[in-house]
Amino acid sequence: MTTETGITENNSQAVANDLLRLLADENVLYIKTRNAGWNLEDASFYDKERIFVDQAVEVNEIIDKVARRIRAIGHYAFATLESFLALTHLSETKGDQNDSQTYLKDLLADHDSIIIHCREDIHRFTNQYKDAGTSDFIAAIMEQHENMAWTLRAHLKGLQHVIVTND
Repeated sequence: MTTETGITENNSQAVANDLLRLLADENVLYIKTRNAGWNLEDASFYDKERIFVDQAVEVNEIIDKVARRIRAIGHYAFATLESFLALTHLSETKGDQNDSQTYLKDLLADHDSIIIHCREDIHRFTNQYKDAGTSDFIAAIMEQHENMAWTLRAHLKGLQHVIVTND
């Protein structure tokens, strides 16, 4: 049975492809956030580990929403590590440093990258693909990432203040 949404098949497929890239980004970000919480080793472990756990839960919820949106517009949300790594804009964690500052900077850069791509998608979904529903959906996802990025930025700034003060 086909999904009739009032969007052409070509436009629907293009939107699904962009959402699949977002799904890949979200899954890579989720693993990187979990990695940060699992492997953090420094004096600020307790409070930073809590942030990483909370954000991993939030990213996991986004993953489910994106997959459901892909299904809602009539496409399949495949989930293989190989496909995620082929589609993602993000890079995997190197794992050579396990300190708060490194994890905060890396995750912040990933959130900022997702925000930029979401902002680009919002306009493309509305103007080029005529899919205001997915445009609104992506705007909400972008806002979640903006809030998570703000949290990381605030903690990174506080951590840098502590480093400068202790020197």
